[in-house]
Amino acid sequence: MDLNLDIKTEGTKATIAAEGKLTVQTSPDLEAAINELGEQICDIDIDLKEVDYIASAGLRVLVATDKLVLSRGGTMRLLYPNDDVNEVFDMTGLSDVFTIERS
Repeated sequence: MDLNLDIKTEGTKATIAAEGKLTVQTSPDLEAAINELGEQICDIDIDLKEVDYIASAGLRVLVATDKLVLSRGGTMRLLYPNDDVNEVFDMTGLSDVFTIERS
């Protein structure tokens, strides 16, 4: 399955709604979309409620995005990941690193 991204920007904030699987094949799509947002974007919300799988490549993109927005004085929030995705964050210790809004 592909990864579908719906991107909205408002001022210095972007919201990316992702749907599908975040795998080694699809993670570059998310990375490219984030890189195309521009340097004025400081805060990024990534809506994960429709993501049913995340691989290590997807985690790498999220870690890089978190570092990017922190360097701009902003924040990244991960919104509403399902139980399977939450479990990956918990097992990798990233639950303690990321700001996660759970449903």
